[in-house]
Amino acid sequence: MSGTDVNITIQGTPNPNAAKFVLDRPVPDGSRSYLDASSATDDAFASRLFALDGVRALLFVENFITVTKAEEADWDTLAPDVRTAIETEIAERAD
Repeated sequence: MSGTDVNITIQGTPNPNAAKFVLDRPVPDGSRSYLDASSATDDAFASRLFALDGVRALLFVENFITVTKAEEADWDTLAPDVRTAIETEIAERAD
């Protein structure tokens, strides 16, 4: 694994509409939370995640991002898209 590759583990939470994406490094730009996309307009990383259909809220803490999805969204579809968005963000920051 190169320095830009990020290892991401997905963990469930007590809320079936939330999942924890655990990174092998601190989340870029530190801890923060957004209850909706409009509150994240000045955060490019959060905006990238909110652009995914079904993402409703985000919590960035230490080395993980908790993503809350819309009830009708499906983790089987959304989780791979979230993982790709995180990987892309990390790679672009390394350039």
